[in-house]
Amino acid sequence: MYAYGCKNVAITGQGELKAKLDIWKIWYKRPSGHMNSLKRLYYMAAEDVPVEQRNMVNDSANFRPHFIQLNRCENILLDGITITHSPFWVIHPYLSKNVVIRNVNVFAHGHNNDGVDPEMSQNVLIENCTFDQGDDAIAVKSGSNWDAWKLNTPSKNIVMRNCTIKNGHQLLAVGSELSGGIENVWLNNCTVAPGAKMFHLVFIKTNERRGGYVKNIIVENIVADKMDEGVLGIETDVLYQWRDLVPTLVKKTTPISDITLKNIEAGSVKFVSHIQGQANQPVQNVVLKNVSVTQQREAQKHGHENVVGFREE
Repeated sequence: MYAYGCKNVAITGQGELKAKLDIWKIWYKRPSGHMNSLKRLYYMAAEDVPVEQRNMVNDSANFRPHFIQLNRCENILLDGITITHSPFWVIHPYLSKNVVIRNVNVFAHGHNNDGVDPEMSQNVLIENCTFDQGDDAIAVKSGSNWDAWKLNTPSKNIVMRNCTIKNGHQLLAVGSELSGGIENVWLNNCTVAPGAKMFHLVFIKTNERRGGYVKNIIVENIVADKMDEGVLGIETDVLYQWRDLVPTLVKKTTPISDITLKNIEAGSVKFVSHIQGQANQPVQNVVLKNVSVTQQREAQKHGHENVVGFREE
């Protein structure tokens, strides 16, 4: 489903939206044609080629679509629906405002199946939802590099509450597409089901090409089981396949500040927090308050590099 410029739209009821994964599984791999198309897009953005000329519809690009994409929409309600499987990200509010996602059940164990990806969107409420997917449950983003710097539209004022996560890489991911900036994110009263396959509770990721900023992230009142990694991860050198695919044409570091986690209960973890800032752009003002784990599998509770103003209470 793709919607452009819609206003005052509600999708409600007890219906199920379902994709057939066997159609998209053959596109999960990244053949040379796919990687070459990614490189072409990277250079087109750097050269400010008009979007309508960036045509990637060919036999080898294998670019999977989002299941629900709300492009430049306002006053949108998704309520009471179930979504099963997805070619890519499940729900993607893009450059949208005043979005409510409520009582939605997501089951999507394909490739890159984030549950909800608000991107350059503002005033978003996600509540009373259940997420069971193969990637991040909620991933807040704000565009990549030149296009996002030009649009200069941050994701902000995003509230997530009363949700249950049955599986997912992270409960909350921020980035790595965050070049437009991300601020004022509040996640409250969520539960990660026992036995869920999770990496972190909260993972903030960026790299030297992104720029943007991250500030005012509050996560509180969370109960979780085992984490493969830890409660909080912040990394500033996450490039995935892009590391060797294309060179860094412009370097822009990402200021990250004012991150608060409080009243968190987790099971077995490698560490409580791992923060990798940059020497010329340290992560600032991280507070962990009343964060407890039942088991810490590595000796070092906090592994930090280039962090200013860390407090544990």
